[in-house]
Amino acid sequence: MDHNVWTLIVGLSGAFGLGMCFAMLGSIAVKMMPRMNIDSAKFGSMISAFMFACLIASLVVGTLQDKLGFQAVAIIGFVAAAVSVLILANAKDYNAGAIACVLLGVGAMACNTTGNVLGTAVVGQMLKNNPAAANNLVNVCFGLGLFLTPFVVSFLFQKLPYEKAVSVLGIILLVPVLFTLPAKYPAAQGFTLASAFALLKQPVTIVAALVLFCYIALESSFTNWLAPFGKEVISKAQPGMPTAQLDASAARMLSVFAIAMMVGRLITGLTAITNAGGWLIAGSAVIAAVVILIMTGVTGSGAAFALAAVSGLVFAPAFPTTVGVTFGKFGGGSGSLFGIIFAVGLLGAVIVPKAIGNMAKGASVQKALKLLLPACVVLAILAVVLHKLPNVASAAESEPSAPAAAETAPAPSAPAQPQP
Repeated sequence: MDHNVWTLIVGLSGAFGLGMCFAMLGSIAVKMMPRMNIDSAKFGSMISAFMFACLIASLVVGTLQDKLGFQAVAIIGFVAAAVSVLILANAKDYNAGAIACVLLGVGAMACNTTGNVLGTAVVGQMLKNNPAAANNLVNVCFGLGLFLTPFVVSFLFQKLPYEKAVSVLGIILLVPVLFTLPAKYPAAQGFTLASAFALLKQPVTIVAALVLFCYIALESSFTNWLAPFGKEVISKAQPGMPTAQLDASAARMLSVFAIAMMVGRLITGLTAITNAGGWLIAGSAVIAAVVILIMTGVTGSGAAFALAAVSGLVFAPAFPTTVGVTFGKFGGGSGSLFGIIFAVGLLGAVIVPKAIGNMAKGASVQKALKLLLPACVVLAILAVVLHKLPNVASAAESEPSAPAAAETAPAPSAPAQPQP
């Protein structure tokens, strides 16, 4: 097989692995929480531990990729994610689970950078350097991982004990290591503190980071709380449903969300709609706010599944389009740039899902979803601001101090093209 094909597989596997990591806690929550004897607040703390580990790892992994190259980061990602899931499979208390969540965050961010930098660059070559469209297509694989994780686990939970069912997911995460060996990678770009600080001075970097702060708060809340939300609604709508069937149905709600997200990103990536950039994200955020408001009062299980699907569709373009627009405004992407904006974005995931858990402890997950409404409003405003900001290259022509900063962002075609 051509080395370029292996490189593409590694990039797409990174996005797939990230989807699995982000779906993991939400997928196993209904079984894990009683096993560890923890409540919604404690589960929210586990989510925060995972997300905070992601935040720190995002900064470190971005610089490691620029320093050591794609292969090392990809291997770290798949191995760390697999080991963390195997720990979760055997953990019987909160402390062991929290340790696994920290390692899961490291693995997730290494997969994340592999998919969103390497994968976007390779697919972008095929799309004549349209980074927004390329990142939407790459993140279809994120949606695939997000879909398959609860889908597979809902099936396995009915056939196998908890330990074996979750261990299967760990083995799946380990398989892509084999793909990293025959692939060829672009040379490491190198990292300097000067280049990182230059990126931080750019308004595009700051606004893009804040956009991701709002969006990742929304997505992480859904991926971690949608199954518990589904269990609440379904148990009230169908009180006689056996526990095993109820847990499986709740997990499938997350699968429905993921399928809709895959479809939305595929449509976005294959059309010219990414040219609308911030307006697309802003419109999606407004619709998301309406959907969330309806979810706080829904009573039927069928309606809950339908809302999960609609939310997946409207969430779909926000993250990859933000990353693509940002890379496009810099004339290309790098591990450091992606690490910075994603790390800030993860602050939203550290704070908001935990807040939902705290509120749900005294009320319900369904009612706590209203905490997501302000994030939708702010996201819409910031997306329009990002859309209107000038390209860094354009700003460099009119500002004497800008060229040095602009030069720190490499063109997508040069560093990102895999060598045959």
